[in-house]
Amino acid sequence: MDKMEHITTVERGREGFALIITLSVLSVAIALTIVLLSYFTKVKEDAETTKALIQADIYYADILSQLKNFKDTKSIFKRLYRFPVSLRTPDGRFNLTLRCRPLAAGINVNWLAMEHVKGKQQHFQEAQILFEMLAQEYDLEDADRLLEMILEEIGLGKKYVQESQSRLIQKHGIISYQQFSEIIKRYEMEVDDLKVSRVPWRKYFSFSNHADKIDAEYSSAELISYLFDIDVKTVREWLSSLEKSSLPVFVNANGGNYNEKKNLLAGGTFLEESQCSVGYGAGYRFTFDYIRGEAKYFEFHGKH
Repeated sequence: MDKMEHITTVERGREGFALIITLSVLSVAIALTIVLLSYFTKVKEDAETTKALIQADIYYADILSQLKNFKDTKSIFKRLYRFPVSLRTPDGRFNLTLRCRPLAAGINVNWLAMEHVKGKQQHFQEAQILFEMLAQEYDLEDADRLLEMILEEIGLGKKYVQESQSRLIQKHGIISYQQFSEIIKRYEMEVDDLKVSRVPWRKYFSFSNHADKIDAEYSSAELISYLFDIDVKTVREWLSSLEKSSLPVFVNANGGNYNEKKNLLAGGTFLEESQCSVGYGAGYRFTFDYIRGEAKYFEFHGKH
C-alpha cells in the first residue's frame, strides 16, 4: 500500500514538474512573439517613414518645378495665402494639400538686434516696444534674460552690434519659429517661468532673417490692433468681412494713422517671402520656405 502511494506521489510530482516546464516554455514563446511582433511593427513603421520621405522629396521637387513655371508668382501665392490647394484621386490612394503663408506677417524678431544699425531705428523700436508690452502683459519673471538669450541666438549680443557689423545680422539671425521656440524652452527651464509658453509669439512676431517689412495685409488681428491702436474686436470684424476695405482705409477710418507705420509696411508690394506646408498620405508633412524664387530650409516632419 505504501509502495503504491509512493509511486502515485512520484508520478504526480513528475506531472507537476512537466507542467512547470511547459508553462515556462510557453511564457518564453509568448515573450519572444511579443518582441518579434513589436520589432516587426517598428520595421514596418520605419519602412513607411522611409517611403514617405522619398515621396516628400519627389513632391518637393515637383512643387518647386511647378512654382517656377508660373510667371505671376504674386497671384498664385496671394491665392495660397487665403486658400490651400488640395489634390486627391477618386480612389483616395493619392492626396496632397499645399498651404502657404507669408513669412513676414509679423514684426521680425531679428529687429531686436538693430539698435545700433543705421536706418533701422524705427524697426528696433517697434520690436523692442512690442517685446516689452508682451513681457509686461504676461508678467514674465525675467524679461531681460529672455531678451539676452534671443540676442545671443541672433548671433550678436545687443552690446556688440555696431554699424560696421550690421551685415552679420543678415547672415545669422533667427530663421524659423522652431528655432525661436527652443529659446523659449531654454528660458522656461532656466528661469522656471511657465508663463512664457502662454505668450502667443506667432501672432505678433515673424521669424525670418530676410524680412525687412511687415506684410500687414496678412497679419493677425492682434498685431494690427497693436500697430494701429484699434480695438481687436473691430479688427476681427474687418478681417472676417467678405467685402472689406483696404488696410489703409480701414486704419484711417478707425482712428489709426497708417502713414505713421508706412516705412515698416509692405503696402502693395509682394515680398516674395513665403513658408509652405505640404500634407500628404496618412498624415505626413514637410515644410519649406520660398524666398524670392528660391526654396530653402526643407524639413520633413514625419507623421502627425
